[in-house]
Amino acid sequence: MTHSPTILVFDSGLGGLTVLREVVAARPDAHYVYVADDAFFPYGHHAEDEIIARVVPLMGELIGTHDPDLVVIACNTASTLVLSHLRAAYSLPFVGTVPAIKPACARSKTRRVSVLGTKGTVKREYTKALIRDFAQGCEVTLVGSPELASLAERELGGHQISDSDILAELAPCFVGEDPAARTDTVVLACTHYPLLLDRMKKLAPWPVEWIDPAPAIARRVSDLLGPFAGGIAQSGAEMIFTSNRVHGLSATLTPFFGGRAVA
Repeated sequence: MTHSPTILVFDSGLGGLTVLREVVAARPDAHYVYVADDAFFPYGHHAEDEIIARVVPLMGELIGTHDPDLVVIACNTASTLVLSHLRAAYSLPFVGTVPAIKPACARSKTRRVSVLGTKGTVKREYTKALIRDFAQGCEVTLVGSPELASLAERELGGHQISDSDILAELAPCFVGEDPAARTDTVVLACTHYPLLLDRMKKLAPWPVEWIDPAPAIARRVSDLLGPFAGGIAQSGAEMIFTSNRVHGLSATLTPFFGGRAVA
């Protein structure tokens, strides 16, 4: 009988669903547990040491309960802070989510790239080191959005979000006027943001390439799990909120879990 791996996907909220969607498509043979740490959301409002002190023991509890084969940290803030601590504390594989600055700068034609993330992610030394190492001569604009993750959560929950609220968060990414020298690539450095991508494309002052790291994360997960033996797991889709609230989002969540009913 073929072993069906269990993958635990962890985020501060619902943004990691955009990563989950790609991972499920790459590995339909797996069982999935999605954990939203909504009791501590948003992470950007907490100090770095508070996030580390929160996530490391919480992950130990989740591993003990669900016995995953692999954990995806589908959150830029948590990945840039906690990933090294998790790998030191626990022996199973962890796949993180970090700003896709290297591929963005490699693909930019105008050599002007913006990184759109939470305030915490864009100010972090980890992000600045990625720019130093991989900017390849590009001018990189860091844009710390205070509200976009919360707006994405609200829209997914069925609330109306205005174009003006989204555009206010998005506008600083668009730098320059000359088409040959203005921003042409935007890194989505928060997993919540692809939830709003269709609207952001419509509201953008001019067309840009949007870099979502989720497909690359899915490829990395599949590589670590080893060859896909075939077969599709029809069950094994669980959604957990650390606040213990009942999600009531089954119809909304099902597409992210590859069409499976979500417990």
